[in-house]
Amino acid sequence: MDYEEALKAGLEETGTDREIIMRAVGLYRSGQGKDLVRLLKAQRCGLVEEMHESQRRVDRIDYLIRQSKNN
Repeated sequence: MDYEEALKAGLEETGTDREIIMRAVGLYRSGQGKDLVRLLKAQRCGLVEEMHESQRRVDRIDYLIRQSKNN
């Protein structure tokens, strides 16, 4: 598998929108490595924020569980 295929597959696995995937591939094909890295970092930031939001929801559920046990 070449890098372009790996790039597309990796982004698809993360649930990245098709438009972003095609932009990433375009940046790769045109040799705009710095812009590609910037785009990938932005995608990463979005995923980290989703992870943090999920953690906040888990924390809320944990709180409710503790409260339920105490009542």
